[in-house]
Amino acid sequence: MSELAQMPGVIPYVDHHDGPRRLLTVEIPHLGHTVRAYAPIASIDGRQYVVSWGSVSFEIPADRNVHVSVHLQTNSGRDYTITPFASVVLSPHPAPMRLVAQFAPTQGPEGALIPVG
Repeated sequence: MSELAQMPGVIPYVDHHDGPRRLLTVEIPHLGHTVRAYAPIASIDGRQYVVSWGSVSFEIPADRNVHVSVHLQTNSGRDYTITPFASVVLSPHPAPMRLVAQFAPTQGPEGALIPVG
């Protein structure tokens, strides 16, 4: 088990990977109404994690591309309820990274994962 995976609050990388790892923090701010209508779900290389609003930290590979996505799951609404999503492929890099998810459900489903810091 890596040092990052032993840190409190860090979700370990569970797929096979023998190389170096880094810390990824994703901020998922709520937009007021989204707290009641949506559940945030973060995905790392296709593995989905139901997470809470705010900040969530993951251990990810540092020596290869990593796919990160966030979507807001809902069970309310009609047949055409929009499920907002954002997706990015992170390039290899050794340094920790912070992303902020930005959604505007009234303007369509596609959001963005914006690097900060």
